[in-house]
Amino acid sequence: MAENTGVQSVDRAIDLLEILTDVGGDATLSELATSTGLPLPTIHRLMRTLVNRGYARQLPSRRYTLGPRLIRLGESAGRQLGAGARPHLERVARELGETANMAMIDRDMAVYVAQASSSHSMRMFTEVGRRVYCHCTGVGKMVLAQLPDATVREIVARTGMPAATDLSITNVEDLLVELARIRQRGYAVDDGEQEIGVRCFAVAVPDAPTPSAVSVSGPAARVTFEFGEKAVPVLHEAAQRVAGELLSAR
Repeated sequence: MAENTGVQSVDRAIDLLEILTDVGGDATLSELATSTGLPLPTIHRLMRTLVNRGYARQLPSRRYTLGPRLIRLGESAGRQLGAGARPHLERVARELGETANMAMIDRDMAVYVAQASSSHSMRMFTEVGRRVYCHCTGVGKMVLAQLPDATVREIVARTGMPAATDLSITNVEDLLVELARIRQRGYAVDDGEQEIGVRCFAVAVPDAPTPSAVSVSGPAARVTFEFGEKAVPVLHEAAQRVAGELLSAR
């Protein structure tokens, strides 16, 4: 009986952290109770434990938000995820001759967790750990395409849609049209939307616990749409291998 209660408490605590993430980072006890259907005393007890352990914080407004210890966990998980993906990205970089990346969605942004560099002297230097807007990057649009349109609307409502270049999508309706196109063809393209003169092709990592993508990018003069016809199957194969790594780690 005690073991079952313990597991139930862990489930409930994780549910609360996920709810805080989904609602944008903060909520009241009443809002958490409404979302979970749990009694207020139970919510209060669980949140007090999370606050004491640093996984949640209580703001002066009495609202609860995610805590700083989650940052360390996320960074460690990202490093481990990147370590497993890197050999497969290196294979992509060798085969295609351009920089390969893996990114995942985190707090409404796309964060790069692994990279394998191009052999060219002129290559992309996207830093692992860098966070970018989803609406104007290949990996970002690919992770958004794995989410319902309603969730995409919520994300861009929180982050906005600033234009990185004149080619960036800055209207949510146009973005949703683009995401529908991505879902249909199975890959995303950043055609100078993040950086002029740079093109990127990205595909989803299937069945990842968090929407993730692998990509290849480089100067548009080399990374042409003809290049993309060769690159997309290679990326899909790499994404399947990365998915296998994630499955074996569960």
